[in-house]
Amino acid sequence: MVAQTKTGRHLVHSHAKELDIPGTVNLQVVEGDDSAYGQALYPVPAEDPNDPLQWSNTRKTAILVVCALYSFLSNSALLGPSVYIGLFIEEFNIAPTKASDVVSYANLAFGFGSLLMVPLYHKIGRRPVMLGSLVMYCAGLIACSQATSYNGLMAARVIHAFGSSVCEALPVQLVNDIFFLHERGKRLGYYTVCLCFGSTGPLFAGYMLAGGYSWRLFFYVEFAFAAALLILAFFVVEETLYHRKSPEDLSDASSVRHSEGEKASEGVLENTRSITDIPPRKTFLQTLKFWGIWEKDSEFFMMIARSFTYFLVPHVFWVITTYGIYIGLGALTFNFIFPLKITAPPYNWSSTDSGLIAVASFIGYLLAIPFTPTSDRLAARLTRKNNGIREAEMRLGVILPVMLLAPAGLMIFGFAAERNLHWFAYFAGVTITQFSSYFYFTFTLAYAIDSYTANISEMLIAMNLGKQAISFGMGLGLLDWVMEHGYAVMIAGVFGGLLLANNLCLVVFMVFGKRIRAYMAKTWLARVHRSSVKEVATH
Repeated sequence: MVAQTKTGRHLVHSHAKELDIPGTVNLQVVEGDDSAYGQALYPVPAEDPNDPLQWSNTRKTAILVVCALYSFLSNSALLGPSVYIGLFIEEFNIAPTKASDVVSYANLAFGFGSLLMVPLYHKIGRRPVMLGSLVMYCAGLIACSQATSYNGLMAARVIHAFGSSVCEALPVQLVNDIFFLHERGKRLGYYTVCLCFGSTGPLFAGYMLAGGYSWRLFFYVEFAFAAALLILAFFVVEETLYHRKSPEDLSDASSVRHSEGEKASEGVLENTRSITDIPPRKTFLQTLKFWGIWEKDSEFFMMIARSFTYFLVPHVFWVITTYGIYIGLGALTFNFIFPLKITAPPYNWSSTDSGLIAVASFIGYLLAIPFTPTSDRLAARLTRKNNGIREAEMRLGVILPVMLLAPAGLMIFGFAAERNLHWFAYFAGVTITQFSSYFYFTFTLAYAIDSYTANISEMLIAMNLGKQAISFGMGLGLLDWVMEHGYAVMIAGVFGGLLLANNLCLVVFMVFGKRIRAYMAKTWLARVHRSSVKEVATH
């Protein structure tokens, strides 16, 4: 009998299971299974309406929207002040490189905050950490608006960036907590859209100067939206930490019942369980609780230590380099160079207009959004052709058409800066690069989570540390580099070559990905990671 809640609502059911190699999943549909795209749903949810996988789509989507908005706000606050570098130089009487550190070091804190925030939400729950991080984010923004010295501004920037750092990991964690395998690419795409649109922060920051206000107005506006989001999160984001038994555990339990002579009465027991053993859904007031969780089995400091071992996992390292390079380009390179170039001869644009490069990023991402569901659909199609067996690499084919676009965009931008070409060349280069970056942001992340039996929290720590360290390295001293070596050499040559090498790794994983997964699954490293898994991940 199909399990139901006490209110009669149908609970999702599935027999899908992961096979011997992580990332290879049997999604064949058997009688009684719920399915999508012709595949059984995975992971297999508990017969409990409080299991996040059993929540309504409305509830799930609302949680994702709040997290995605947080990502947008935090990224826009992080990058927006890049258009004020010239103002900081004058107001605080500092060098250009030091002024740009207000963005670079905040970016570093944004990544390294995960080192503490992620183990913390694993220890005390997702909900209290998100609410606490929003409070810290708001406090940092207010402190920025009141800063009267360079050191004070730098400290406040680090505080709000560190506080909001959880928004880099939490949306991915929540997608893992509340959505099924076939939904992951699309849902991560929605989060990625907001993350990418955060790069439009410099546009808003620039035009706030047009009202005759100082750069402080930007932080006041960011604070107002952050406070509103804090209130919304309090009422919408329910705790998603849930201990779900694996299918293997359920099978073992079933075998024990059979051995005790209960096989004949299994139908009666199933019917009774569907009525009496399934707990009721929590009330709205109960979902507002943000205390009481203490995961005694969660090893806070060991989680931090183990996270560094994920740098040795090829799939994870590819995500780290992908995010690090593209963030270094979009968040720092474009936003550092364009305002300085466009406000100087021969362009002579005003500081108000110097953030317009964000329009190019916006257009690039906007053009990419319609492709968000493509990896899920391609993987589903290939899974059906493969007799219901899903391979992690099946989603990667959608990246192939854009593999060479971003390096071409960097060449255009680099030569535009070197030779003072028409402003449209800057916009074309950024639009092309950011269009391509959306595919790599969204689908490499989904692929990495698909491919490896991991403690998702520890994997996310490594990803965030690595990508912010790479992007920080690309931005630190950038202005000095281009003055010494030239825009074409640094951007079209060095950064373009680095990005090309990273993008070509796509071919390696498409061809050898399964063999890499099979090899990694047999290593001591995989055994260490499997032993730390405390949650059933959505591979």
